[in-house]
Amino acid sequence: MRPLKRNPLVIFLESLKGKNQAGVGIAILLAVIVAMLWANSPLKGYYNELIHMEIFIGLNGNTLSEPLLLWVNDGLMAVFFLFVGLELKREILGGKLSNPRKAILPIGAAVGGMLVPALIYSFFNGNGIGQSGWGIPMATDIAFALGVLSLFGNRVPVTLKVFLVALAIVDDLGAVLVIAVFYTSGISEMDLLHGFLFFLVLLGGNYFGVRSAWFYFIIGIGGVWLAFFFSGVHPTVAGILIAFTIPGKVKIKEQDYLKNLTILHRKFIEATPIKGSFISESQLEILEKIKSKTNDAETPLQKLEHGLSPIVGFFILPVFALVNAGIHIHGDILNTLSQQISLGIMAGLIVGKFIGIAGFSWILVKLKIAQLGEGVTWGQLCGVALIAGIGFTMSFFITDLAFQSEELRYIAKLSILFTSVLAGIGGSFMLWVSSRSSSQYHSVKTDT
Repeated sequence: MRPLKRNPLVIFLESLKGKNQAGVGIAILLAVIVAMLWANSPLKGYYNELIHMEIFIGLNGNTLSEPLLLWVNDGLMAVFFLFVGLELKREILGGKLSNPRKAILPIGAAVGGMLVPALIYSFFNGNGIGQSGWGIPMATDIAFALGVLSLFGNRVPVTLKVFLVALAIVDDLGAVLVIAVFYTSGISEMDLLHGFLFFLVLLGGNYFGVRSAWFYFIIGIGGVWLAFFFSGVHPTVAGILIAFTIPGKVKIKEQDYLKNLTILHRKFIEATPIKGSFISESQLEILEKIKSKTNDAETPLQKLEHGLSPIVGFFILPVFALVNAGIHIHGDILNTLSQQISLGIMAGLIVGKFIGIAGFSWILVKLKIAQLGEGVTWGQLCGVALIAGIGFTMSFFITDLAFQSEELRYIAKLSILFTSVLAGIGGSFMLWVSSRSSSQYHSVKTDT
């Protein structure tokens, strides 16, 4: 049999995903740079035309027309939250959040990393025009944060990466809850009811063993997402709800799968081949049975998550960055960064995230409710607490929900960009120093 040729682009994306988590962060960073250069060039008019270009879909005379920016923020980002939901469900069922003892630390740190920044922001903007932006500094950009951490390779323990992943997942869930509860207005109860009815259909499909991705895709997008879109509740919430309906169990146990695979493998070898590049009918039937058994041995949840990973990382998030990060810098930058909104965001993302994550972690460990991961030092955890101040994607997202004024959005987004750079540099420096000190300590201890 001739080996099947694989798409070079797929191979490239998989290599980035498998070997270098920084790849996603780099893709988003490049999109940010392109957007910033474009929005501040003589061609900025074309950028504005692009993001406000009307795109419509229609069926039987019924059309839905929205600008590109809204399709990205309400549509593509719903797919991002679907991916986050799949990741969260997997971690709860059998991953980093499945062991309550190990999950307490990142969950507590995430809660602290959301509450303290919100309180600090409110301190600066409690009664001002920016008071609705308190959710902006609560969010951590998981792609950028993991990208920065992955640059250190083996110099940081795997348990530190596990801590950051679990923290960021809980953080994303918190952001979704904040959006659903506090950044939703003008709710249409009938549309919301329709959305939950479609959600119940998906739950029923899960209960009765429906494993087709198309079933969950069609009803999820055409039912749950569309109903939430018209209900007034932000449609990205639909992404999380759909994710929790995707089956997370295999249809055939591992031992039974291996037994079947061994039998089918033997039958394939014993089957009479034919000349040329084609295979015989009996061999084709055996291969189809192998595909079927393999499909039964996979969970639809992991299969969908694996398929969405490169799409989310190398398409959806960079596109989101491209259409949202095109900030036309104007006026006095120092004056803009000294506004109450800016001070609240900067203090919230850097000071608030650091105190919330490191402080709550310290309390949980001192009370012996949780413990640090193996090989993790307090210096490294503090470095991660600073890196978590990179709020970019989710902070931008909440900014557009919190403020209707373009001027307030400009102030907030410029502050987010500036602060995210500081958080990335500061966290990287602290990780470098703490990891270097830790490796020297272990080296001396080994020599002794």
